[in-house]
Amino acid sequence: MERTWVSQLPSLIGEDVILEGWVHKIRELGGINFVILRDRTGMVQAVFKKTETVSSLKNEMVIRIRGRVVSEERAPGGIEVHADEPITIVGNVYYGPYLPLEINNQRAFDKTDLNSILEYRPLSLRNPKIQAIFKIQSELIWSFREFLRNQSFIEIFTPKIVASGTEGGAELFKVDYFEKVAYLAQSPQFYKQIMVGVFERVFEIGHVYRAEKHDTSRHLNEYVSLDYEMGFIESEQDVINLEIELLKHMFSHIEEVCSRELEIWEAHVPVFDTIPQIRLEDAQRLLTEKYGKTSNIKGDLDPESEQLICQYFKEHMGTELVYITHYPVSKRPMYTMPDPDNPELSRSFDLLYRGLEITTGSQRIHDYAMLVDNIRSVGLEPKDFEFYLQVFRYGMPPHGGLAIGIERLTKQLLDLPNIRMTALFPRDRTRITP
Repeated sequence: MERTWVSQLPSLIGEDVILEGWVHKIRELGGINFVILRDRTGMVQAVFKKTETVSSLKNEMVIRIRGRVVSEERAPGGIEVHADEPITIVGNVYYGPYLPLEINNQRAFDKTDLNSILEYRPLSLRNPKIQAIFKIQSELIWSFREFLRNQSFIEIFTPKIVASGTEGGAELFKVDYFEKVAYLAQSPQFYKQIMVGVFERVFEIGHVYRAEKHDTSRHLNEYVSLDYEMGFIESEQDVINLEIELLKHMFSHIEEVCSRELEIWEAHVPVFDTIPQIRLEDAQRLLTEKYGKTSNIKGDLDPESEQLICQYFKEHMGTELVYITHYPVSKRPMYTMPDPDNPELSRSFDLLYRGLEITTGSQRIHDYAMLVDNIRSVGLEPKDFEFYLQVFRYGMPPHGGLAIGIERLTKQLLDLPNIRMTALFPRDRTRITP
């Protein structure tokens, strides 16, 4: 007999099955013993006669149970398994009388501090509520890929060890690369632009690295970036319009396949036809007029300003998402296209979701001479970017793209207090293990 998953049990009432998984809970009541078995698809209650002792079992042991599936409305999920053979221990445990984290007691686990949860990450990831975060995240990534492939995008994989940075302001992690100094990639930006000159439409799902010395609830030094770049556009609005349809698809997919996980976190998925836009200068004026707020970052929005803008749009337009557009060229990377109507502004945008930036994008400069001049204008040397500039010598279409931080998107969707909760093994200013 083959192994049965817990999720298959509702369709197998009256049949004999073999279950394998972890001991989630043990209860001894009167003449009956109960063991809650957990596998990757869910949990089920197994019932044993008193003669079948469970006193030797401990939480998180890996066990095998053989028994019959029975409908029982009093049992969790409305079904249980009546065991007809002794429990087989498949994988033993080696810890003291108690687990270091109460992953099997949700009420107690919810009170556990985040540092402890991260310190025992291989164990805390077994908690069903924590697992729900990463099931949702996995499906977000899958639907991102699905949508773009259906839009004729090609998936690419670009180097994460690079010779130079793509964004002048952000610090880089140095790597000893034989006789040279290399860096961990801040972004696939240069390479995805190069590949627009090959495939026209490309996307990548990959890690990026930022050596900024942040220590906040919204920053990681290693995160997963969902990038796409598209050629033959009219302006950054083509990039924005595609993202709106992409997010609709991603959110719809999550509602369809992750309803149980969303319910665990009491999360709701945004529903929208479009996403409003506001120029940065108009957003700053609104902040001053409505809230008496002046951003303390020149040419940008500080975290409080982002939250207030989203608060305003939710109250007045019923939306939790808003695009901020037309940032100063001085605040954007050197490849960003200036606005022809005002060269001091750029054809760039950020997408805010519930008070946090989750997307940055723009139309890019596609003309070789213009790009070289722009590189020089920010104090950089074109010769240091020759591998990148090469493709622009041979004809590039108007193009643009964006990047979505999957950890930030997950955090905001589930209304989590700290972005570290959305990384399997987060890397920040102090943490490089586990």
